[in-house]
Amino acid sequence: MTGTLINIAAILIGSTIGIVLGNRLQAKMQELVLQAVCMILLVMGVNMINESRNVMVPMVSIVLGALIGEQLGIDAFLYRLLARAESDWGLQVQRGKVAWNTPRAFMTASLVFCVGPMAIVGSIQDGLYGDYQLLTVKGVMEGLVAIPIAASMGPGVLLSAGTVGVVQGALSGLAKTVGSFLMVGSVFNPDALWVVELTATGGIMILCVALSLLEVKKIRVINLAPSLLISPVIVILLGTFGIPW
Repeated sequence: MTGTLINIAAILIGSTIGIVLGNRLQAKMQELVLQAVCMILLVMGVNMINESRNVMVPMVSIVLGALIGEQLGIDAFLYRLLARAESDWGLQVQRGKVAWNTPRAFMTASLVFCVGPMAIVGSIQDGLYGDYQLLTVKGVMEGLVAIPIAASMGPGVLLSAGTVGVVQGALSGLAKTVGSFLMVGSVFNPDALWVVELTATGGIMILCVALSLLEVKKIRVINLAPSLLISPVIVILLGTFGIPW
């Protein structure tokens, strides 16, 4: 859990700096900062997708995940929950023509910080071996990324530290509990096929986040979250039945 705690601290520090800077930035500057972040997310997403060994796996995962997520109404549920918290906690802030949207900031930052191989492999390494080097690097990177996101989107980014804690903490705890029963060297290797395809699936979601923030097309990205569970299952099933891909 040490690496996750470092990661959380970095996000909180970066978000706080971003919020302070955001209060000093004009609306046009906030929009420009957000657009710059979106460009970075687009590049990240494309690079993650390029890792795929068979693009059909993330594509099928995204489609099935979207069907499940839309049916469950994950986005609407979380948005209502966070909007109520935003109102109760007095987090509604208007900066010029740009309104800080706490629910969207939380969901956007949570996706950016929790989707990717560093979160998965780093958490498992921390739980199994107590090796938190990868999560420390991840924390530093995300602390820096949190600054412009929080500056343009507001205090909701702070809440994403909780998501990181829950997701990475759960992965570390699970790895520590069952790791001795698994083939650690191959299953939790960053080059393992399920990690590669999960990364590519996450890359599609990151692209959707960027396109949504740029208002190219509003996408309920959080409804795609089930695809992150579907992708590894597809890889495991293909391997189990010896289906070439």
